Order: sequence, then C-alpha cells, then structure tokens
Amino acid sequence: MSANAPQTGYAPVNGLRMYYEVHGAGRPLVLLHGSFMAIEMLTPLIGPLAEGRRVIAVELQGHGHTADIDRPFSYEQLADDTAALLRHLGAVPADVAGYSLGGGVALQLAIRHPEVVRKLVVISAPFNSAGQYPEVTATIEQVTPELFAGTPVREIYDRIAPHPEAFPTLVRKLIEMDLQPFDWPAEAIKAIPAPTLIVIGDSDGPLPEHAVAMFRLRGGGVFGDVAGLPASQLAVLPGATHVGVMMRPDLLMAIIPPFLDAPMPEPS
Repeated sequence: MSANAPQTGYAPVNGLRMYYEVHGAGRPLVLLHGSFMAIEMLTPLIGPLAEGRRVIAVELQGHGHTADIDRPFSYEQLADDTAALLRHLGAVPADVAGYSLGGGVALQLAIRHPEVVRKLVVISAPFNSAGQYPEVTATIEQVTPELFAGTPVREIYDRIAPHPEAFPTLVRKLIEMDLQPFDWPAEAIKAIPAPTLIVIGDSDGPLPEHAVAMFRLRGGGVFGDVAGLPASQLAVLPGATHVGVMMRPDLLMAIIPPFLDAPMPEPS
C-alpha cells in the first residue's frame, strides 16, 4: 500500500454500511458530496485539503460504495447518518464541508447535532425551496436515468456500486427528495453555533440574495470596520454555475483552508 493511500472502511450506522475514506492527518474535516456523486469525483479537492488535516470523505446512502436501504432520502436522515459515522470514527467535533446535497446535509448536521460540528462550510445549498431559481425544480422534473448514459456519474456508479442495477432507484429517490418543498426555520439557521462559510457561484442554483440572507442569519451583514468581522463569511465565485463551482478547486482552495485554519472566535 502506498504511504499516501487512504484508510477505507464501512461504518455500521442506522442500518447502512456507510463507506468512508480518510486522507491525511490532523484536525478532522468531513467532506459531503452532491447528488449522484462519489468520493473520487472530489479528488481535486481532497488532495490539497488533506495537506495538514484529516479529510474524512463519505458516500451517503445509495451513493458510490454505500448500498441503498429501504427508506426514503432526507437531509435530516443523511445528517443523522453522518453524525453516527463521526462518532464511530471518534472524530467529534469535526469541521464539515458539503456541496449541494451535501451542503444541505451539512446544514442539518449543524442544526441537529451541533456538538459534532466545529466549523461549517456550505457550498451551493439553500435552506428553503424558495432560495433557488424556479428553473432548478423544472430541470429536476426532467431528469431520467437515461440522461446519465455515457457520463462520468454513470461510469463511476457502474464501476463501484455494490448493485449497479439500482441506479434508477437512486435517481427516483433523489428526485422525490428534491421535489419535496422544504423551509428550515430561520431561527434554526441563526442558532447554529459553528462559524459558517457560505459559498455559491454567481450563476448557481441558489439565488445570490438567498446566500446573503443566510449570511445575515449567520452573523454577517455588518460594517466590519466598526463592528468587527463576523465569525461567518460569504464567498461568491465569479463565472461559476452550480456544476461549475466544483470545477474551480483553485478558487475553493483559496477560500476554504484559510477559513478553517483561522482561530475560533472567542465565546461571547
């Protein structure tokens, strides 16, 4: 085994055998992928992030190596799975970074299990259905398993999933979850203890004004020269779509590590 090879395993949590990889060493950072993704699609981020920290990359229910079980998808359940995994690995508290689906899971993890989250990075994820363009829902309604033929998503799934024939079920369950309206209370977002970095593309699925509203709930929206910098931060990546955000590891790596490495704010 290479000295740089990750530690891999399956954690028995909530009826799942949840696949994970551990890269690097140091303070733990949990990396949560988007819909249809697998860990290897995050490789451009994992390598740089693992320089000086312990990156715990996971594959959520029905994704990658993690077989599906007989229950619907929900942000809340996926967050509970992630909390159980972190406790299984003895990695509490951890920094948490999630993209899209993983961003929603990261938010719910910080709401439902605040004791396991040190710092929070939410990439391209709203906290309610109204926080994204109407075209997002219209696009999701048109998704079919056949659309993924010949794509990296399908190639990776067919290669690593324990039951490649289950791909249509993955598509159906994700669509059912994505089309379910949700509205997480502003009070719950505001009450998250963890300093939060909110990242969107300027042409992303979440609305820019929604990202600003989330930033305000997390303590932003002040004149920093007088009030001081808030514990939370907002970053808008230029020229980046929803899918394109993850294709700019250069911009993400200029933003995420400095946020995670900064000292924790003094308790108020």
